[in-house]
Amino acid sequence: MSPNTDRREAIADAAISLVAAEGLRSLTHRAIDRALDLPAGSTSYYARTRRQLIELMVHRLANRTVADMAEPPSPPSSPDRPASLLDRLAERAADHRVRYALLVDLAGDPELHPLLTTASPARAQFLAAAEATLAQAGVADPARHAPALIALVDGLLFDRVAGSRVENADEVIAAYLRGMR
Repeated sequence: MSPNTDRREAIADAAISLVAAEGLRSLTHRAIDRALDLPAGSTSYYARTRRQLIELMVHRLANRTVADMAEPPSPPSSPDRPASLLDRLAERAADHRVRYALLVDLAGDPELHPLLTTASPARAQFLAAAEATLAQAGVADPARHAPALIALVDGLLFDRVAGSRVENADEVIAAYLRGMR
């Protein structure tokens, strides 16, 4: 990796940490410089505008998710643990809090919003995992129903990382799978 790539990743990582802890309003070049102990103005060399900082974050979040999914999750090995993928995703709670904040903030952005949703580089991996889970559960036409399962898991993930934490996520997913059969 080039030094510029390393620095951009460090900036994106610092931005993600900052936004996860303090919200999108905290995202400034100066705050990133402070977080990385860089001379004032250093971050703006790599990302001139706030939008460019956000772009770095969106791409970094996508790259992290793709790396997490490099070894695709297998369908739950036990019918009583359908939320195992949810558990795995929740390990990166800070990243998901930032993703949710960006989903709202970028709702009208035709370039960046899809990278967090339908055009996410990890979308195909999530669809494959959802299809495998649905097929294992005996659901007809798993490809058709996979996006709905992803939406359910994403809603439960939001609940978990936002602090509400539905305690019976396994039951919710199991009931959904039973209903799909």
